[in-house]
Amino acid sequence: MSRIILITICSCLIFSSLLAAPLKNTLIALGTQQALIPQTAYNNKLLSNLNERIIDYPNDSEANLLKVLFKMERGSFDEALVDINKLIKSSPNFHLAYLIRGDILLAHAQAINGLGSNSYLDSLSKAQQLKIKQFQDETKFRLRSYTKKLAANRIPKQLLQLSASTKNAIVIDKSNHRLYLYKRQSNNLPPKLVGDFYISTGKKQGDKFKKGDLRTPEGVYFITSWIPDNKLPEKYGIGAFPVNYPNELDVKLGKTGYGIWLHGMQRSFYSRPPLDSEGCVVLSNVDLKKIQHLLVPGKTPVVITEKIDWMTVKKWFKLQQSVLASINKWRDDWQSMNVEKYLSHYSNDFFTASHNASSWKSRKRSLAKLKTYQKISLTDVSLFLYPSMANKKSDIVVVRLKQDYKSNNFSSEMEKRLYLRKEANHWQILYEGK
Repeated sequence: MSRIILITICSCLIFSSLLAAPLKNTLIALGTQQALIPQTAYNNKLLSNLNERIIDYPNDSEANLLKVLFKMERGSFDEALVDINKLIKSSPNFHLAYLIRGDILLAHAQAINGLGSNSYLDSLSKAQQLKIKQFQDETKFRLRSYTKKLAANRIPKQLLQLSASTKNAIVIDKSNHRLYLYKRQSNNLPPKLVGDFYISTGKKQGDKFKKGDLRTPEGVYFITSWIPDNKLPEKYGIGAFPVNYPNELDVKLGKTGYGIWLHGMQRSFYSRPPLDSEGCVVLSNVDLKKIQHLLVPGKTPVVITEKIDWMTVKKWFKLQQSVLASINKWRDDWQSMNVEKYLSHYSNDFFTASHNASSWKSRKRSLAKLKTYQKISLTDVSLFLYPSMANKKSDIVVVRLKQDYKSNNFSSEMEKRLYLRKEANHWQILYEGK
C-alpha cells in the first residue's frame, strides 16, 4: 500500500497543463502527435470511441482511465473525480489511477503550471521520483497508442498471410509498448484487428542477443505451450505462453538465452512500467484472460518488432503475391525433375540443423538420380515478414506450411518451416526444416 499512498499524496501532475493548455498541447507534452483535426471534434471523437469500448466491455480499465483524462482536458474535474473513484473501486490494484486522482484533487485547489511541476516532488527520493516517471511513461504510451490508432486501413506488413489453421496472430510493437491481436479473414483479405493492449517489455531497449541482457527479442516466434498459474511463481500472474526463442535464425546468428514468455503479472498490481521485464512480454492479468482462449500452442504466431511497418491493402497484397509466386515456382521446379532448376531456389547462405548449401545440394543431386517422378502439394500456408534488424542483409519471410510429398520410392506428410530472403529481387530459401 505504500506505493498507493505515495502516488496519491505527491500528485505529481501527469496532466499538469490541463487548466491552461488545449488538448493538442497536452498530447504533445505526453509524447504523442499533434491532433490532426480541430480540438473539439477530436476530443468528441475520442470520447465517443471510449464510450463505445466501455459499452462493449464496462470493466475495460484502460478505456475508463482514458475517459477520465479527456474529461480532465475539458475541465470537467467533478465528473472526472466521480469516474476515477469508480475505477479505483473496480480495479483497486490499478495504481496509476490513484496518481490521476491526486492530480484531479490538486487541480481543485491550485493552479497547475506544467508537466511534473509540483513542489511535492522536491521531497521525494530519487527512487520515488523514478516510480513517478514510470507512471508518466505508462500514461504516455497508453494515450499515444489510443490517439494514433484512429487512422484507418493500417495493416501490419509483418502479417502477410494467415493460413486456415492459424486463426489468430499477435504483433508486438516494442516502441509503443502495445500488443495487437489479429484474426484471419481469408487468403485474399488482410487479417482484421480485434484488440490491442498495453504491455511491458525488457528493462533494456534493443534486440536480445545474449542470455541475461534484459532485452526482449525481435523476430517471428510461435507459442509452444500454456503454463497455468498453479505451476508458476506469483510474479507470472494467471499463467504464461512460452515462445520458441531462440528460433532457427536466432541460433544461426549466435543469439543465446531462453525463457521468453507472454505472461501475466502479480495480482497486487494491475500493470507494470513500460520497461520492466527481464525480456518477456507482460500483460495485465485482465487483458491476458481476455485473449487466452484465442492463443493456440503450436499454431499462434507472435511477431515481436521494435516498430510495426504499416502498409496499404494494395501494397500488402502485392508483397504477399510475390512471395507466394516464389513458393509455387519452387514447388513446380521440384516436381519437374530438373534438379538444377530446383536447387536454384536455394541461397548460397542456406542452412539447416545439419546441412549448409553445399552439402544440401550434393544430397539432393544424389537423391534425384533415384526418382522417376515427384508430386508435391503445399497447403495451409502462412507468411510472416521478419522484423528489420541491423545484421540482416534484406527482407526475410518466414513461411509455415503443410507439405505432402510423393515419389516412386518415398512418401511423407509434414509441417515445414522455410525462411525466404530477398536476393537480387528474387526470394531465395535461406532455411528449410520441420
